[in-house]
Amino acid sequence: MHAHRLFPAPFLPSRLASSLLASALLAMAGASTAQTRHDSAAPIDFGADHIELQDKANRAILTGSVTVRQAEMTLSAARMTVAYTGQVVDGSPQVSRLDASGGVTVTRPDQSARSQYAVYDIERREITMLGNVMLVQGGNPVNGGRLRIDLDSGRAYLDGGAAVGGNADGVTSSGGRVTGRFSVPKRDK
Repeated sequence: MHAHRLFPAPFLPSRLASSLLASALLAMAGASTAQTRHDSAAPIDFGADHIELQDKANRAILTGSVTVRQAEMTLSAARMTVAYTGQVVDGSPQVSRLDASGGVTVTRPDQSARSQYAVYDIERREITMLGNVMLVQGGNPVNGGRLRIDLDSGRAYLDGGAAVGGNADGVTSSGGRVTGRFSVPKRDK
């Protein structure tokens, strides 16, 4: 059987092609589990071994078994920096961004992901995960270098574009690939 291409290879950059393929495969793999929209306006509850408040910098540093929960999503890591706007509503600072590092895990009802680093941009309502990313949806694991979860649509975009490396930010582009395995339903003989 021959594969048919909608576009010749030069028309799709490799990262775009990887992202499109991963999105299509994840959609097929997760057919039995619906994608859900996340309530990013819900309050954020946290727990950690230690907290350092840096009011002049509008941030808090959480360390030691950090767990953050918002609606049905849980984000856990060894360390997390919480940036807030300086505005206070109902006695609480307004959080704008969470930066997590060290064994990061994001768990939602329909998927879970783990990586070395993650950024939850609350204003943009998206999570970006970097470094040895593994996304599991519907029991199907997919691996890559960078994952972006759109919390409005519930869609996940995975590519091989980042891996932990040796530059000043700790992340370098690897030009890697997305790999994974999909289960096949059992058939009656």
